[in-house]
Amino acid sequence: MAESFGELLREHRAAAGLSLDQLAKRVHYSKGHLSKIENGLKAPHEALARLCDRALDAGGALIQAARSARDRAPVGPTLDRRQVLVAGTVLGMTLAGGPRPVPDEQVVVGMRASFEHLRSLGMRTSPVVVLDPLTALARTVCALAGENPDPIRSRLLLLAARIAEYIGWMNQEAGDELTALWWTRHASTLATAGGDRDIGSYAFVREAGLALYRQDPVSTIALAQQAQRTEWASSRTLALAARREAQGHALAGDRDSAERALDRAVELLGSSTVDTRAYPVLGSTAPDPVELARGWALCDLGWADQAAAVLDREMARLPAASRRTRARFGTRRSLAYALAGEVDQSCLTLAETLDDAAHVDSATIRVDLRALARTLGRWRQHRTVREISPELARVLNRR
Repeated sequence: MAESFGELLREHRAAAGLSLDQLAKRVHYSKGHLSKIENGLKAPHEALARLCDRALDAGGALIQAARSARDRAPVGPTLDRRQVLVAGTVLGMTLAGGPRPVPDEQVVVGMRASFEHLRSLGMRTSPVVVLDPLTALARTVCALAGENPDPIRSRLLLLAARIAEYIGWMNQEAGDELTALWWTRHASTLATAGGDRDIGSYAFVREAGLALYRQDPVSTIALAQQAQRTEWASSRTLALAARREAQGHALAGDRDSAERALDRAVELLGSSTVDTRAYPVLGSTAPDPVELARGWALCDLGWADQAAAVLDREMARLPAASRRTRARFGTRRSLAYALAGEVDQSCLTLAETLDDAAHVDSATIRVDLRALARTLGRWRQHRTVREISPELARVLNRR
C-alpha cells in the first residue's frame, strides 16, 4: 500500500497506463514537477491533486492524500478587548434618555430600510465601510426591542437577528472569523427570542461557509447536514444548506455526493417561497445560486473545463451592482480557466474581475485570488500573465 502522496500518485498513474509526460500534458504541469512530487522532493499542492485525481479517475483518493500530507495549523484570529466589549453589550444596551414611546410602523420600516441600504452598500464596497453603522443599527434595534412589549418586540428582534447575521458575514469578509462566528450565533439567539428559528438553521449554513474557506470538508459537510436536520428550517434555508454540503463534498473529492446534494438544492429552491415580512431575505441574492455553486464544485473536483463553462454562463446573469458576487465567482472562473490550461482566457476574465475584487475588499475572495496567482505563476513569462500580474498583485497586497 502506498504510504505517501507521491507513491499513491505513481500507483494510480501506472494503473492508468500513463507516463509522466502524458500525465503532465493532461494536468498542465511540467514532467519535472510531477517527478519531484512522485519522488517526495516536493509537497503536493491541493489544486494539482484535484487535477491528477480527475485525470487518473482516482475517486478522491489523491485529494484526500494531499490533504493528509498538508501540515495543518489552524490558528484563528483573536478578539481584542474592544471587540469583546462591543459584542458583549449589544443585548444589554438601553437607549440614552430613558424609555421611548412604542415605535410606530414607519419607524420599524425606516430601520429596515436603513439595513437594506447598508446591505446594498455591502454588495459594492469593503466590509469595513459598513461594519460600524451596521453594529450601531443592531444596538439600536436591540435596545428598542428590550424597551417595548410584543408584538413590536418580536418584530424588532427578528430584524436585529437579520442584521446580526449579516454583520457575521461582513466580519467573515473582513477576515475576522471569531467575530463572524460570534455574530452568527448571536443572530440565532435573537431570532429564537423573536419567535422564528429559520435564522438559527441558517446559522449552521454560515458556519459551514467558514469551514469551507478553512479548506475543512468534514466540518463543512457536517454543519450543512446539521442545518438540514433542523425541523424548523424553511425550504430556502434547506436548499442553501444542501448547496453548501455539495461544496463540502466537492472539496473532499466526492463528485457523486456533490451532485446528489446539488440536485436536492435545485428541488428545494424550486419549491421555496420567500417570506419577506419578518426580515430581508437570507443568503445569496444571485439569480441561480445553485448553478454558481455547481461551477465552484466542479473546479474543486478537478473538472476545470466544465467549471469554466458553467461559471461563464452564470456570470452573464449576475447584475452589475452585485460586485461582491461577481468578484467571488469571477475569480473562481478565472481559476478554472487557468487550471484547464486556458491561460489567455484566464487572464482575460481576470481583467474583467479585478476591479470588482478591489472594490469589495474580501478576505474570502483573496483566498481564490492567491490560488490563481500561484497557478498563473507557472506561466509567468507568458505575455498575458505578465500584463495582468501587477494589477493582481496590487489587489492582493491592498490590505
